[in-house]
Amino acid sequence: MEKMNMVFGHKKPDTDSIASAISMANLQTSIGDYSESFKLGNINRETEFALKTFNIKEPELLEKVDENSNVILVDSNEFPQSAEGIEKANIKMIVDHHRLNLQTSNPVFCMVEPVGCTSTILYKLYKQNDVEIKPEMAGLMLSAIVSDTLLFKSPTCTEQDKLVASRLASIADLGMYEYGLDLLKAGTNLDGFTAQEIINTDSKPFEKNGVKFVISQINSADVDSVLKQQKDLETAIENEILLNNIDCYVFMVTDILNASSKAIVLGNRRDVFEKAYNTKLFNNTAVLDGVVSRKKQVLPKILDAIQ
Repeated sequence: MEKMNMVFGHKKPDTDSIASAISMANLQTSIGDYSESFKLGNINRETEFALKTFNIKEPELLEKVDENSNVILVDSNEFPQSAEGIEKANIKMIVDHHRLNLQTSNPVFCMVEPVGCTSTILYKLYKQNDVEIKPEMAGLMLSAIVSDTLLFKSPTCTEQDKLVASRLASIADLGMYEYGLDLLKAGTNLDGFTAQEIINTDSKPFEKNGVKFVISQINSADVDSVLKQQKDLETAIENEILLNNIDCYVFMVTDILNASSKAIVLGNRRDVFEKAYNTKLFNNTAVLDGVVSRKKQVLPKILDAIQ
């Protein structure tokens, strides 16, 4: 019996991480390379909305991989954001749109492009392999592009993303903007969430020169309503800092309607954030006009600010 490929994205998965895992597993299986998708954490409400809309089963939870497991990484290639044991796994393929930050022991098929979403790359892989994209898969892939590009408002969005999204919407027979807004609004519903759950909805750890930092991000149609909980959010952030020995924790609340963000920043290296944006934090907060992308507008600035 052939060995299965385990396909997954990053911890605390967003819609692209889940959609890419599902669509990549489907593609590989379709060309005779049996693969199954997995998730590395609980899905958020936006992703739940997409899966329910297209009647697609949620992937099983995966916490660690065994040595020599066959793995395909999508929407991530950084080991700290991956499953336990990934360092010893047999990484066969990587399909991603983030910076490359890993070293493999063997050559690997690697398709990394500067586009707004991994699903945009996967669309091209489907076409290259002459595999039909069924309407439900098209809808899920479209959801990922809408999510990652904030309905094409993010600076990470490219003309390729827009073109692929339009073609996927046609296959899925969807009104792209109407569905996209419904999807994004579903993801902003924080009813019943604790402060701890809010800051951990979509957070990613990074490190440079011994400085450990986290950039956490949520989307909202009403930023001020989220920041009314600032005291509770700060307590949750401080707990994360103590638990994981974090030097700087950036929690971004991104306004999906006005394409800007407000950030709460805590830690003993808040100076890194202040240097990155040439600003002074007031009440541990900063307004980031026009900033919506962690990957393109926040991470590079913080990395440059760390000496």
